[in-house]
Amino acid sequence: MTGEPRPGLAERQAELVAALVAGGAPPAGFAPGPLAAARAALLRKRAGEVARHWPLLAAGLGHGWPATFARWASGRPTTGSLRDGWDLARTLRERGALPPAGAEELAVREAGLRYDGHTAPRPRRLPAVTRAGGAVAVQIAGRVRLLRPAPRPPAPAADVGGGLSDAAGSAAWISD
Repeated sequence: MTGEPRPGLAERQAELVAALVAGGAPPAGFAPGPLAAARAALLRKRAGEVARHWPLLAAGLGHGWPATFARWASGRPTTGSLRDGWDLARTLRERGALPPAGAEELAVREAGLRYDGHTAPRPRRLPAVTRAGGAVAVQIAGRVRLLRPAPRPPAPAADVGGGLSDAAGSAAWISD
């Protein structure tokens, strides 16, 4: 064996990587089923990494987090977990689908860091006020504070008359 790579190996590897993480066409010679399974596994792993950097965004989306992230991330190569979460949060804000906890997290991040969507985030030097989904955050002298939390939707009213559980989970009843 020689130490030289086979002709076209780099191109085939690039095609495989593009198919797995950037929504590229499956390369010749790869079965579509296992390739799709590997792509789904990589998206789940990527969603977990982003959730570690954006825990409030992930928690705000609840059980819908993996599916929401997978829809957004499929076809997009990663730019890193922090930036992927930031870009997803901005996309959800534009669509009006950003949960309140995610809005607060986004406002705090944007108050403390400058991110243009293309280069790595950098700390802000000047004071800043940012808004996201009704949340307001301010950064002064390197300290970030959430001034106003994002509005929460009203909680559903509990049916206290029919012996159903109230908001605290206890059975509610009234005795005459």
